[in-house]
Amino acid sequence: MAIIKAVFFDLFETLTYQKDPVTHEEVSEFLFSRNYEISSQQLRAAFAFVAFIDYPKHGHRNWRSFFSSVFRRLSVKVDEETLNSIVKLCESRHYQLYPDTVNALTSAKEFEWKTAIITTGTQFIAEKAVKPIRRYFDLITTSFEAGCDKSNPRMYLKALEILNIEPREAVMIGDDLQLDFLLPKRLGLNAILLDREGKYKGKAVDAFVYDLNEAMETIISQRGRN
Repeated sequence: MAIIKAVFFDLFETLTYQKDPVTHEEVSEFLFSRNYEISSQQLRAAFAFVAFIDYPKHGHRNWRSFFSSVFRRLSVKVDEETLNSIVKLCESRHYQLYPDTVNALTSAKEFEWKTAIITTGTQFIAEKAVKPIRRYFDLITTSFEAGCDKSNPRMYLKALEILNIEPREAVMIGDDLQLDFLLPKRLGLNAILLDREGKYKGKAVDAFVYDLNEAMETIISQRGRN
C-alpha cells in the first residue's frame, strides 16, 4: 500500500457542528410573519438549487449574496429589513469544534501529511467554521473552487491535483457514506467513514470509526510514517 501523504476531511458533522442551526422552517415562519408566503419546502428547494447549482458556477461572498440568489429563484423580492434580519439570524449561529478535532489535526501535522477540507459548503461558511483551526490546513476546496458539488468526482480530483498527490496516497475522512466513503474509494483514495452515532454498526462498511482519534490511529497503524 502506498505511503500516505495527505488526509482529506469533510467539514460539517466531521470537524465542526452547530448546536442550533437555522432551519428552513424557522426562516419560513419569519417570512410569513413579514407577509411573504414562502413555505419551508419552497425555501428548501430554492436553497438547494442555489447551493448545488448557482454557487458552484458563480460563488457567493456572504449570506446576503446567497439569500438574494435564493429569493431570485423564488421570484420574490423581499425588503431590505427582512433580508437583513435573515442574514443576522444566520450569522448569529456559531460553529463549534468536536472535542477530537484539534488532536486529530495535530496528529496529521506531526506526520507531515498535507491536509485539506473537501466540502460542498460555501467558502464564506467554511472559513468561518474553521477559523480556529485554519492554520492546520493546506487547502480548503468548496464547490466554487471545484466548479461542482461534492458528488462530482471533479472535487476530489481538483484537490489531488492542487496538492500534487496520487489518489492512493490520500485518505478521506467523513460522515457521509456516499460522498465521503464510497465515491473517494471509487476514485482510488483510501477512505474512513466517521460514524459518531453508530448508525452504520452492523452494516457492510469495511472501514468505519466512532471518532477522529480512532480514524487517525487507523491511518497511523496501517500506513505508518513517511
